[in-house]
Amino acid sequence: MKIKVKVKPNSGKQEVIKKRDGYLVYLKSLPENNKANTELVKLLKKYFGRPVKIKSGLSSRKKVIEVED
Repeated sequence: MKIKVKVKPNSGKQEVIKKRDGYLVYLKSLPENNKANTELVKLLKKYFGRPVKIKSGLSSRKKVIEVED
């Protein structure tokens, strides 16, 4: 399953919010040295209970994530 995610790094909290057109994810990490992407993958894995991968948007705030079945 592929989902659209908008990331808000350096927000001081971790939260996943379901929106009509995808998800809004708040991250504590800065968008440096892949820290925010690593935190995003861990948070979404915990949220969905399944492995996830970033399919596109590695350096963007808008990403496409694949949640494995």
